[in-house]
Amino acid sequence: MIEKEKSLIFTGEDKIRIDLYLTHEEIYPSRSQIRNLITQGKIKVNNHPVKPSYILKNGDVVDLSLPENKELEIKAEAIPLDIIYEDEYLVVVNKPTDMIVHPAGRIRSGTLVNALLYHCQNSLSGIGGVIRPGIVHRLDKNTSGLMVVAKNDFAHLNLSKQIKEHQVTKKYLTLVHGNMKNDSGIIDAPIGRSLKNRKKMAVTVEGKSREAITHFKVLKRFSGYTLVEATLRTGRTHQIRVHLAFIGHPIVADQLYGHKRQGLNISRQALHSHVLGFVHPSSKKYMEFSTPVPQDMQKIIDYLEEGGK
Repeated sequence: MIEKEKSLIFTGEDKIRIDLYLTHEEIYPSRSQIRNLITQGKIKVNNHPVKPSYILKNGDVVDLSLPENKELEIKAEAIPLDIIYEDEYLVVVNKPTDMIVHPAGRIRSGTLVNALLYHCQNSLSGIGGVIRPGIVHRLDKNTSGLMVVAKNDFAHLNLSKQIKEHQVTKKYLTLVHGNMKNDSGIIDAPIGRSLKNRKKMAVTVEGKSREAITHFKVLKRFSGYTLVEATLRTGRTHQIRVHLAFIGHPIVADQLYGHKRQGLNISRQALHSHVLGFVHPSSKKYMEFSTPVPQDMQKIIDYLEEGGK
């Protein structure tokens, strides 16, 4: 892999960890990426390997060996997209269900990234690398709805910062099992990798759990089911699915966290990202978009409204 060498001299007086310092320098947008490079010995201080927790001192020389951006190797594909908004900085897209956001493992085609490369003519932010150009945040394969994609690095860094600082509005519509007693509430429970099943996330205080907060509001109650709007305060993996299952109301047709016997005719978890709001990186104006639930969710909602007939 081709690498580029870079050196920085730390001249600050305040004590700061090296991983935080380099993240603030915007060399890489992700603190985890910085940590990985430090662990691999690609980042040294005064020509010596250090830990991510190393506290920089005035005059420290930080040497970096950073991977060069590769040419995009993922093929552009003419896959139809539901574009809600687009300008020179970003694209807001309504992702369909059963579509993976970016290539992973052996999957190299049919993803949202393949479709975006074709639609945007390769004009996407390169910060996410070869596999995830333009991708600022993700939705699970079987979760439908709104996503924002960056078309250049300026927009990517700005949107990533908004997400990190919890300034992006993310609201979801979901149908859950059971009748929720409270009309609204807050689920404040840390989420980490399940110790029993590594494919799952779980509410836990053990291991590397992270703060997770979900606000919920009941929109309508049916016989044995509840239509809920969930608003993310944080954005952990599978957060809404884990939190609702944790309080005893798993999402309908959620194969990972829900009931084995569903009782309703839908092939994926009934979860849709229906509101997305953020400050535009260039104009600095707040923009908010919304989209109704797709046909498969609407059908079961209509079915329940008619009394399950």
